[in-house]
Amino acid sequence: MNYQRILPNTPPAVKGLLLANVIMFALSYIFGDVFMKLFALYIPASEYFFPHQFITHLFMHGSISHIFFNMFALWMFGKILEQVWGSKRFLVYYFVTGLGAALLHTLVNYYELHSLNVAGQALLNTPTPQLFESFVHKYIQYPSKGLTELVYEFANNPDSETIKATLPDIVHRISEIKINIPTVGASGAVYGVLLAFGMLFPNTELMLIFPPIPIKAKYMVIGYAVLELVLGVSQPGSNIAHFAHLGGMLFGWILIKYWSNNRNNFY
Repeated sequence: MNYQRILPNTPPAVKGLLLANVIMFALSYIFGDVFMKLFALYIPASEYFFPHQFITHLFMHGSISHIFFNMFALWMFGKILEQVWGSKRFLVYYFVTGLGAALLHTLVNYYELHSLNVAGQALLNTPTPQLFESFVHKYIQYPSKGLTELVYEFANNPDSETIKATLPDIVHRISEIKINIPTVGASGAVYGVLLAFGMLFPNTELMLIFPPIPIKAKYMVIGYAVLELVLGVSQPGSNIAHFAHLGGMLFGWILIKYWSNNRNNFY
């Protein structure tokens, strides 16, 4: 096979990342849950955690749309950065931002887990229907039908000792679910790539898909950062890792500033 014909006019580092992501995505469909538990990122408190996941989760994706949009953005902006920086520098940047995204996401997950445990203990100390409903709606994005019915039943029968007796197990199970939620995707590193493009080419006009209007790169980057911060704060426990996206942008900004102040380290 002539690999030069695959993704023509794409520099080698971006091309390698694209192919690696596609291969890992295909393998995840072949091997399923076993592959996910081995290579997706879990927090260190999880029984499924392995240190290598801080790297491997960058090549894992949950759906075709997830990998398509990440890889399209990587190809569109990453190839320009690699042409400017060179392959080695681009790869350093890509993995630093990816690791930074994973680090911030993990720290936020630990904070949310601590908050969950505090709220769960408060519920067990004072088992009221109001606290139970608040706990379920805050820490479970999509409650099951059975759990929703239990919330309703407790509201109608607040003195039920049977329901109160089930609360410790429910709190424990919700905590276990939180601990064992996997994180996948190159989004953190891709957001870092987007940040770098906005910093290096701030006045380049880009055409948005929706709404279909031109916008300068610097304003698009600022808009994405503000949006991710708002969503991250307003939607704790979301299936989208908003703080990972912010982590990629934050570590990208720090690294670019460091490089700009240490030009002798340019390679």
